[in-house]
Amino acid sequence: MTAKAVRRPIAVSMGDPAGIGLELAAKAWLKSRSEPIPNFYLIAPQEVFEERIRQAGLDVPVSILDDPEQTSSRFADGLPLSALSVVQGVVPGKPSIRYAESVIASIRLGTADVLGGKARALVTNPISKFHLAGAGFEYPGHTEFLASLAEAEGHTAFPVMMLAAPELKVIPVTIHIPLGNVAAALSSTLIEQTVRTAVSDLKDRFGISEPRVVVCGLNPHAGENGVLGDEEKHIIAPAVDALKQEGFDITGPLSADSLFHEAVRPTYDVVIAMYHDQALIPIKTIAFDRAVNVTLGLPFIRTSPDHGTAFDIAGTGTANPASFIAALRLADEMADNLYASESDA
Repeated sequence: MTAKAVRRPIAVSMGDPAGIGLELAAKAWLKSRSEPIPNFYLIAPQEVFEERIRQAGLDVPVSILDDPEQTSSRFADGLPLSALSVVQGVVPGKPSIRYAESVIASIRLGTADVLGGKARALVTNPISKFHLAGAGFEYPGHTEFLASLAEAEGHTAFPVMMLAAPELKVIPVTIHIPLGNVAAALSSTLIEQTVRTAVSDLKDRFGISEPRVVVCGLNPHAGENGVLGDEEKHIIAPAVDALKQEGFDITGPLSADSLFHEAVRPTYDVVIAMYHDQALIPIKTIAFDRAVNVTLGLPFIRTSPDHGTAFDIAGTGTANPASFIAALRLADEMADNLYASESDA
């Protein structure tokens, strides 16, 4: 009889070491003592992690890995750590461009592990976009960087950011751009590509056989027939009509102010919003501690907590790991849906 393949772990990047990411990983491992948590390993400097958990008053043993495949056999005894070079002088709550090299290295290694088949998914801890930019990082966020890493390995990527909670899934068509640039950045083609990617991954990674899509307008009252703006008429509606012709179950453009209340949410599977805050404000209001950031359109699974670095509470031991644990669990569920058998997962 052939032995069952060992279930591959989830790779976790450290995020900004001055933020709460290291504490979240430690608390998730502690939570695994009392309830099921998917096996994961953290990519971070050992000394920095151990100092952070000491500051937070946490008792978390560490198991240094030679290879991610050791995670499953080591997870019960200590948090598995893929050790990076030491970052000197990390102070909780005090971000610095000096940490950028290690932050980027952690993301690179996690991506390489999942693309190379050593990990089944990647969970990324929050980064400081401002401080990475100050160190010369050319990408506006994780989403764009992960796409570039995949493309550098010969994969096709069209990254789409989704925020997901049990009650609501939302996708902004435009992401990390100034609000004043949104209208110019919108196009029917971009909306169509976003919906196609979303529907494909909702089927393959979320197990939704026939996704129901609703599309927000850009302007108040979805433009009020052109009185309050004409992007709905000239950009959004043509995209929706084209997708209907292809057989998608899609409705819109609809006024965003009436799409998110409790009575309407059961009528669709995902909302396509036109810009960042139009999507994120509703889901963070409804499920701040449970929502998960998911990047669709990549050749691998990536999730992240739906919050920032929380420099103001870093090192205090008060960080809430709920969204991080939700990100681990959702990544694991998505992998189960995506991979045909455990031997491939």
